[in-house]
Amino acid sequence: MVAKNTLWLTISNIGGRLIRAIVIIYAARILGASDWGAFSYAISLVALITIFTDLGVGPTLTREISKNARDQEYFIRLLSTSFYIKLGLLAIGILLMLFVLPHFVSIPAVNLILPIITLVLIFDTLRDFGVSLVRAMEKMEVEAGLFILTNIAILISGVIFLFYRPTLESFALAYTMGTGFGMVVTLVVLRKDLTGIFTGFDPKLVKLIFVSALPFAISSVLGGLMINTDILMLGFFRSAEEVGFYSATQRLIQILYLLPLVLASGIFPLLSRLANRDMAKFRDTLERVLGFTFLLATPIIAGGIILAEPIIRLTFGAEYLPAVMSFQILLFTLAITFSAAILTNAVFAYNKQRNLVIFSILGVTTNALLDFFLIQRWGINGSAYATLIAQLLSNIYLWYVMKRINYFKVTDRLPRILIAGAFMTGVTLLLSSLEINFMINILISGLVYVGALFAQREPLLQDLKIISRQHASDVP
Repeated sequence: MVAKNTLWLTISNIGGRLIRAIVIIYAARILGASDWGAFSYAISLVALITIFTDLGVGPTLTREISKNARDQEYFIRLLSTSFYIKLGLLAIGILLMLFVLPHFVSIPAVNLILPIITLVLIFDTLRDFGVSLVRAMEKMEVEAGLFILTNIAILISGVIFLFYRPTLESFALAYTMGTGFGMVVTLVVLRKDLTGIFTGFDPKLVKLIFVSALPFAISSVLGGLMINTDILMLGFFRSAEEVGFYSATQRLIQILYLLPLVLASGIFPLLSRLANRDMAKFRDTLERVLGFTFLLATPIIAGGIILAEPIIRLTFGAEYLPAVMSFQILLFTLAITFSAAILTNAVFAYNKQRNLVIFSILGVTTNALLDFFLIQRWGINGSAYATLIAQLLSNIYLWYVMKRINYFKVTDRLPRILIAGAFMTGVTLLLSSLEINFMINILISGLVYVGALFAQREPLLQDLKIISRQHASDVP
C-alpha cells in the first residue's frame, strides 16, 4: 500500500507540475514580464491566504479519519465540523483578499484582477478539503487524477483564452475557470462520502480540531512563506516587471526540484524502516542517495550557468534576459536543495519533526530579513542572493542535526563527480565559444559527463541497483 501510494503521489507531482510548467511558460511569453509579474504576485497572495483558510485543519481531518475509519458517527461529526471551520476561515480569507490586501498592494494591475483571483481562493480551499478526505481513505490514485485533471483544465482554458484575448484579465479568468473545474470534479467524485456534511456539526470538536491542527498549521505557514516571500517582497519594493522576471526563473528552478522530490519520495519508506532496524545500513543508504543528488546537481548547475542566456531566451523570450543573472544565482541553490530533500526525509524517519520546524523557521526568517535589505538595493539579483544564503544557513543546521542523529559523510563520494563535472564544464565552455547550438551543446556535454563517470568507474551508478534491491527486500 505504501509503495502504491508513493507511486501515485510521484506521478501526481511530476505530471501536475510539468503541465503547470507549460501553462507558465506559455502565459509568461504571451503576457510579457509586467503582466506576468502582476499575475504571479496575485497568485502568491492567494497561496498565502489559502494557508490561513486551512491552518492545519485538512491534515488533521486526514489523520483523525484514518485513525477512526470504522466509526461512522464520529466520521460525520468530524467531517461536518471541519467543513464549517473551513468555511469560517474561508470567509475571513475572502474579506482579506477583497478589502484588506488592496490597501497594501502597490501594483495597480494586481488590484485589477484580485476580485477574479479571489475565486481561485474559494475553489482551491474547497478542493483541498476534498483532497484531505481522499487522503484519509488512502485513495492516492484519485488525488493524483484530480491534481492532473485540474492542471489540464488550467492549461486548456489558459491556451484558449490567451489565443483569442492575450490580456492579464483573460488569463486570470482562464486560471480561475481551471481551478473551478478541479473543485467541481472533486466534489462530484466525493459526493457519496460527503453525506451529512451540513448536519453533523459538533461544537465540542472545534477545540480538539484546532489544537490538533496547530503543528500542521505552523508547518504550512512556514512552507508557504518560504515559497512566496521572494515574490511578495519584490512586489512590495520593486515593479511588476521585476516580479515577472524573477517568477519566470524561479519557476524553472522549481521544475528542477522535482528530481530530488521523486528520489526522496521513493527512498522515504526504506529510510523509515531502516531507522528502527539498522543504523549502519541507514547511514550507508543515506550516503549513497546524497551522493547521487550531487551527481545529478553538478551537471545541471555547471551547464545551466554557462548556458543561462540561451535557456532563458528559448524558454521565455528575449524580454526576460534581464533575469539571466538571478537564474544563475538560483542554480547554485540546487546543490543545497537536492540534498535537503533527502535529509528532511531522513530526519523525519527518526521522528525528529521539531528539528524540521527549526530548520523552516531559520530559512524563512533569514530569507525575509535578507530580502528586506537586498531587494531594495539589487532587485531580483538581491532576492536570488537572499534565497541562496538562507538555504545555505538553514541546510547547515539540517546537516548538523542529521549528523548528530546518525553520523554520515559524503566527502569521499565527491571527487569523481567533481572531476567529471570539470571535464563537462570545459567541453560546455568550448562548444559555447564556438557558438554551437546550445541543445547540441547540452547533449554532447551530458555524454561527456556520463562518460567521465564511467571512465572513473563511479560506484554511485552501481549503488542505484543496490539501493533498489534493498528497497525490494525490505518490503514486508
